[in-house]
Amino acid sequence: MNLLALDELTTLATQSNSTCISIYTPMERLGAETQQNPIRFKNLVRQAEEQLLAMGMSEQDAKQLLQPIHELDTYEFWQHQSDGLAILLSPNHFRYYCLPISFPKLTVVTDRFHLKPLLQLLSGDGQFYILALSQNQVRLFQGTRYHVNEVELTDVPTSIAEALQYDDPEKSLQFHTASSQGSSGGDGSAIFHGQGAGNDDQKDRLLRYFRQVSKGLESFLKNEQAPLILAGVDYLLPIYQQANTYAHLLPDGITGNPEMLKPEELHTRAWQIVQPYFEQAKEATIARYQELQATEKTASTIEQVVPAAYFQRVESLFVPVGEQVWGVFDPEANSVHIHAQHQAGDEDLLDLAALHTLTNGGNVYAVEPENVPQDKAIAAVFRY
Repeated sequence: MNLLALDELTTLATQSNSTCISIYTPMERLGAETQQNPIRFKNLVRQAEEQLLAMGMSEQDAKQLLQPIHELDTYEFWQHQSDGLAILLSPNHFRYYCLPISFPKLTVVTDRFHLKPLLQLLSGDGQFYILALSQNQVRLFQGTRYHVNEVELTDVPTSIAEALQYDDPEKSLQFHTASSQGSSGGDGSAIFHGQGAGNDDQKDRLLRYFRQVSKGLESFLKNEQAPLILAGVDYLLPIYQQANTYAHLLPDGITGNPEMLKPEELHTRAWQIVQPYFEQAKEATIARYQELQATEKTASTIEQVVPAAYFQRVESLFVPVGEQVWGVFDPEANSVHIHAQHQAGDEDLLDLAALHTLTNGGNVYAVEPENVPQDKAIAAVFRY
């Protein structure tokens, strides 16, 4: 299974091949209904094979291409599922994602991957990160409104001891957080001990520790726009904010010792912080669309939005999930042709607009069709 991040999506979006297979299916997590998961899976894979044969591929070549998907069908695989399964396969790429959103059943075989169902996790209100900090532990979680998963980190120090292991041992920082029993420091404030206790040396060491953590996160969070929430005892948060280089760190954090919090508890508290942030951003974008609607800085037709997204003009986009508009965009002629039914060589133009907006630094809100502003098929605010 692969983690889904913006860089990963960008890589997938730029892949082009004569046979890119995209399969999406909802998953049942509890009860007898879970028996439907492998049945739906096999039906969708069969649809992919039928589409390959209809495109002129031989039966042997189709089965060979689909072999990595067939190999997923094991008891162990079905024991580790979430609410939705996404599978992306081409002759050169194979990715699958067990994700905390339920997808409508869909199989698409075209010359590039169909990625719009994934945008719910990476769009303007889809994803956030939690950085749980203490002296002894650094953990990063990738969260959505539905779920949270811990991210395996590399090039990030796991503790202050590791980060500063080559410092003068005489200056090592020694402190603990007072417990709530028998101490006035039960609110998580720091109590310092040892040489130089309470002076700027401790803060300096923490700052150098956190600068290493922030630098280590740079490669993972590169090009990300998702908000980052800190979790830690209250005296650590402002020090990390000083060391931070990630542009989307939120000012509010989760206070308390994160080592004592389960991932589910971190998720609940983080969502309380980030949900208003998401809602404010979305409402502000809707208000901006309505304010500019009578100008040339907005558009609500696919014929207008697709070329604008391709040529990096779209600042914000509302696109409906669970719907497809099939057709062809010719960037050289700057023309869009929409077809009532899927034809050979077609792509989902909603998918195309959303991907180009997102990978060109715009904001995408993948919403239910009735939540697109003013009940339009698509809605965009332009940069210029």
